[in-house]
Amino acid sequence: MKPIEEQQVQQTSTEEVSKSKNGRQRFEVKKWTAVAFWSWDIQIENCAICRNHLMEPCIECQPNSMNNGQEECIAAWGVCNHAFHLHCIKRWLKTRNACPLDNTEWTYQKFGS
Repeated sequence: MKPIEEQQVQQTSTEEVSKSKNGRQRFEVKKWTAVAFWSWDIQIENCAICRNHLMEPCIECQPNSMNNGQEECIAAWGVCNHAFHLHCIKRWLKTRNACPLDNTEWTYQKFGS
């Protein structure tokens, strides 16, 4: 016997199936596979400097990845807990020693891929 919650879900989904003008069901869901998202333990998943996703190569590494996929583009976190591509934040720090997002003094917390 099915659990009560599963029976209720099946009844509800069967009742909500849209019907055509002649009273027949227009479609029936035979199988449904749910998909879940996951993310790193950071609030922003894009590098605020180059706007690329942190798990993708930065704008400096993109041309190199086509030719030589050996070098890895890693992310760097500051003590403010903001993350950027290492190449992007290094280039940023040449002109100003502050986090691009909150303008606090930049100090490296960790590096990772």
